[in-house]
Amino acid sequence: MAQVVNPNAEVIGRSHALSMNCSAARGLQGIVKSNLGPKGTMKMLVSGAGAIEVTKDGKILLDKLPIMHPTASLISRQAAAQDEITGDGTTSSILLTGELMTEAERICSKGLHPRLLVEGYEKAKDLTLEYLDEFKTQVTEEGKTISDEVLLAVARTSLRTKVPIELADHLADIVVKAVKSIYEPTKHGLEVDLHMIEIMSMKHGSATDTRFIDGLVLDHGARHPGMAKRSEKCAIFVCNFSLEYEKAINNSTMMYKSTAHRDKLVAAERKYTDDKVRKIIQFKEEQVGKDGSFILINQGGIDPISLDLLQKGGIVAIRRAKRRNMERLSRACGGFAVTALDNLSPECLGYADLCYEHALADEIYTFVEGCKGNKSCTVLVNGPNDHTILQVKAALRDGLRAVANAIQDQCVIPGAGAFELFAHFKLMKYCQTSTEVSGKVKIGIRAFAESLLVIPKTLAQNAGFDAQTTVVEVQESIQKGLHVGIDLDTGKALNPVTAGVFDNYCVKKQSISLCASMCSLVLVDEVIRSGKKSAAPAGPGGQ
Repeated sequence: MAQVVNPNAEVIGRSHALSMNCSAARGLQGIVKSNLGPKGTMKMLVSGAGAIEVTKDGKILLDKLPIMHPTASLISRQAAAQDEITGDGTTSSILLTGELMTEAERICSKGLHPRLLVEGYEKAKDLTLEYLDEFKTQVTEEGKTISDEVLLAVARTSLRTKVPIELADHLADIVVKAVKSIYEPTKHGLEVDLHMIEIMSMKHGSATDTRFIDGLVLDHGARHPGMAKRSEKCAIFVCNFSLEYEKAINNSTMMYKSTAHRDKLVAAERKYTDDKVRKIIQFKEEQVGKDGSFILINQGGIDPISLDLLQKGGIVAIRRAKRRNMERLSRACGGFAVTALDNLSPECLGYADLCYEHALADEIYTFVEGCKGNKSCTVLVNGPNDHTILQVKAALRDGLRAVANAIQDQCVIPGAGAFELFAHFKLMKYCQTSTEVSGKVKIGIRAFAESLLVIPKTLAQNAGFDAQTTVVEVQESIQKGLHVGIDLDTGKALNPVTAGVFDNYCVKKQSISLCASMCSLVLVDEVIRSGKKSAAPAGPGGQ
């Protein structure tokens, strides 16, 4: 028989392919298992350059870990996709995938064909998604928006799994304020544009000094020492044009007879820029008077002479503003960005209650607070070192996504492992009473149900309780018809709705769907790893 595969290729046959895939899933599960929940531990990541990062965020762990195994890399990408889509659920997704693969290895080793097992998993996934719709809690009434109490509970639940409880509660209030300030239900429906929330950082103070600013923080200040450092009740003029001296560019030669003639030519070139500056000063005096506060924020440059003229006219000028801030300034303060000085109108001006500079070492920050438009805001992260700032930033991003998801879903899922316990009970009951599927397919449904318990078991184990005992006690309450989870302080049954522990509906739905699809790996019966190319044939004379 002709040889089809490269003889240097590594071929893993039917007997070992399933074991290899399941071992990879189990190994990845073991890495992140201790991080789940608010009581989870942390991992310290040390880069080749010696940079240290301490985290319990599953997405950060997967991004930083040097994963070489092909199956583990595939599962890691699936979990990363979960985070990209929903912003959370990375650790839960890996745990559930690992447990499903472990159950698959155990069952297939007893002789069940993988195809029947996958059919059982797919049927269990469909049933679980139906139970998810049954279990979800609607948090809005028709014509009303979701309450702040529910949003705070969702934010706290997400943030407490990333940072200490005291800091999580502080950040939860900030997150809800930020999302509520930019949410426009009449204009965008249920969509929340989180790009209008900027997360700025200052290496100063502690993490609990992180605060919400109903405006913007620019990472530069005015470039003239005589300009006001603090202004109240300001008119904000956002523009994008050059206020720098621009020498004429042409191919002709300019001839002059005397130095006076030369000075006249230079003055004519300078007059073009000075006229634009005088127009701005005149516009300022017409709108706010000579003594009013007027802040000019320009994306283009402003030369020293123009800065001096603006300062004498009572204008605070900030040049070289970042492009990303131009739209956000208009959204926050009102008005719009001006690109030409023809026909200036009062509608182009924004408003802010307060504008001031804050100097920190060599860095200068400009705060624009109390904005009229209030459709863009900033979260200012404080911390004593880079590690703390990165940790708080990552937690804030997850918290913002969690609150935005709750608004878009218009519903939440009671947390603390309550849904997994409920779905396990319903799936086991389905296997006992239903005649829709054959007996062998039911084995896959039972395996899926048992795998769901990995979430409450891990939560209990990370809290220091015996996983089996805790889950059995809570299951007794489930059998009585109660929707309860696990109290991580006592190890007893907990009503998550009363305790304010809520998960996102879209996170649970996505996690269940992705994990079930990843279990198609049990159908892999051969792994072929390409080998090195054969050596080139020797030339004449053995060369």
